[in-house]
Amino acid sequence: MEEDGSPQTFKTLGLKEELVEACEILGWKAPTKIQIEAIPFALEGKDIIGLAQTGSGKTGAFALPILQALLDTPQRLFACVLSPTRELAIQISEQFEALGSGIGVKCTVLVGGVDMTQQAISLGKRPHIVSMFRMVGTPGRLLDHLTNTKGFSLRTIKYLVLDEADRLLNLEFEKAIDDILKVIPSERNTFLFSATMTKKVSKLQRACLRHPVKIEADTKYSTVDTLNQQYCFIPAKHKDCYLVYILNEKQNCTTMVFTRTCESTRLLSLLLRNIGMRAIPISGQMSQDKRLGALNRFKAGDCNILICTDVASRGLDIPSVDMVINYNIPTNSKDYVHRVGRTARAGRSGMAISLVNQYEVAWYMQIEQLIGKKLPKYPAEEAEVLVFFERTSDAKRIALAVELSLEHLCWVRLVWNF
Repeated sequence: MEEDGSPQTFKTLGLKEELVEACEILGWKAPTKIQIEAIPFALEGKDIIGLAQTGSGKTGAFALPILQALLDTPQRLFACVLSPTRELAIQISEQFEALGSGIGVKCTVLVGGVDMTQQAISLGKRPHIVSMFRMVGTPGRLLDHLTNTKGFSLRTIKYLVLDEADRLLNLEFEKAIDDILKVIPSERNTFLFSATMTKKVSKLQRACLRHPVKIEADTKYSTVDTLNQQYCFIPAKHKDCYLVYILNEKQNCTTMVFTRTCESTRLLSLLLRNIGMRAIPISGQMSQDKRLGALNRFKAGDCNILICTDVASRGLDIPSVDMVINYNIPTNSKDYVHRVGRTARAGRSGMAISLVNQYEVAWYMQIEQLIGKKLPKYPAEEAEVLVFFERTSDAKRIALAVELSLEHLCWVRLVWNF
């Protein structure tokens, strides 16, 4: 709120008219809490540490000040944004280009699984923003280009952003960050945004930020008030049946179902498709093209059920997600907050249902302790659920047969190529 009690707007935060209009075009009616607190300091040239729950508008909190600075001092290779996943890197780039469409902003995304030559050509056009993600097990595609792409350098960048910083460091990104910090100017602005503050993030803050302003839109792990969270305690042997029952009850919802393994995403999507549901998997084992294809089909409404691992639990903004189902309870309770944060975003309502079997009770109790609340039970009569048992069992048998056939085909190809 302003001093006179009137609500803050993007204009009163100090943003230029071009950016205010861009926010209106995107349907951003009012700034979120993290944006209200971070943008004024960022416009003053301060380094920022922003802590806020997922879905709180962190991308706008760093993108808008960077675009305003770019308007004041136009320059190519102006900012570099690091993120933990391919999908998030692409989404950040799309957000920058949407907000900067009126001023001709150009972005390049550097991710693995895409031809380096095409990326080098894109870098040769000297974009304003470079968005990238860290390759698991390698020093990263950015470092590949810094070493091998002629004429590409980060010596002139004015802004460095580390988005989802806790996840970056959980992926053992520290060495890559150290290498990047050696080749970028020390005179720059740095924005570090994260849903959580860990010891590694705190260490990184001391290493690469200068007298930062720390902004905590939320001081603990929390979920938004518009999210209706419930659990369902079930025997492990009936978990598939309960999943089918809930999806049938909520068949008009757009749903993300989280599993623990990549194999489970494939098996569950086959099972649900055998029953006639429009499900599609996404996991880290898929190629970049297939992952983006699955994500785009889900966003477009071709499929209303996305079966995913935790690769999709951070950063992705899919406005139409009505419901999240935890098919497997995460062993790290903090991952629960990120999973359910895929729904009830930006003031919208949503639902999250956790399927808890007898082996997952301890993990579930840790979640309730973390978020500080006891969740209500999802109303499901076992007799009504087990109506789907035979149909679900048949669908799973077919799905397992298909999986075995695919594995056999892979082995045949491997032997043949050998």
